[in-house]
Amino acid sequence: MGSVEISSVEINGGRVVYEILGEAGELIVLTPGGRFGMDIPGVRPLARALVDGGYRVLLWDRPNCGDSDVQFYGQSESHMRAQTLHGLLTALDTGPCVLAGGSGGARDSMITAILYPELVERLVLWNIVGGVYGSFNLGSYYIMPSLQAARAGGVESLVRLREWRELIERNPANKERLLALDRDEFVRLQLRWLNAYVPKPGQTIPGVEDELFDGITVPTLIIRGGENDLDHPKRTSLEVSCLIRGSVLIDPPWPEDAWERAMEDRASGKVNRYNLFDTWVLAAPAILRFLSS
Repeated sequence: MGSVEISSVEINGGRVVYEILGEAGELIVLTPGGRFGMDIPGVRPLARALVDGGYRVLLWDRPNCGDSDVQFYGQSESHMRAQTLHGLLTALDTGPCVLAGGSGGARDSMITAILYPELVERLVLWNIVGGVYGSFNLGSYYIMPSLQAARAGGVESLVRLREWRELIERNPANKERLLALDRDEFVRLQLRWLNAYVPKPGQTIPGVEDELFDGITVPTLIIRGGENDLDHPKRTSLEVSCLIRGSVLIDPPWPEDAWERAMEDRASGKVNRYNLFDTWVLAAPAILRFLSS
């Protein structure tokens, strides 16, 4: 397996926690979805498989995830994460690397590749979010609760929301960071972030103009969404493959209904057959083949 380096660095006024797995080889930045940290089940097995294939893997807690500091700035939350990743890779002086991400991590990786093409050697994407349901679902889950709480009760109400309470438990400094926010500025920013989840003409990925994908010129692998996956529609994967010229599109290496079954298990409260990202390790052989081609 090789060595594991756990550390943190301050980027744009916030502490970002990261790990580097492996001792040698090209660097792969592996980014999960949602506001899940790098310790979410399913991410590390994929990272280990990639390390076994001869690569180093950077895992990181993005702002508002895991043990890193909460931060609020930028055109959208994914744009903020792209800026953070740029700062992290610059601080590590790694040179161009592979960006690999699923779900929200795919969106973060695409935006990073658009904004900072000099950082990216190759791009690997799967579970790309899109469509009306997928986009509205993200806005309602990640933006609306905080937006409504701040409007009604000020920033003091944010620390009572479960999502932020959990991050405060992991990183107590986050409480003061939240309480120090200016209510009106926070509301304006959340409205901007919410707007980035609203599907618009000419935006296959809400918040990103289709024409910007012309800037992605590196070899790209896309694992398409499941046949009936409303969160990561098959159609969105196909459209992104058309936007990124020369990209390689493959069928998912996991069951077509893997995401739906995982969501059902998560909602049922019973012992899960697998967690949301447990099947991701099945993509390791395809990723390694692509990177060696």
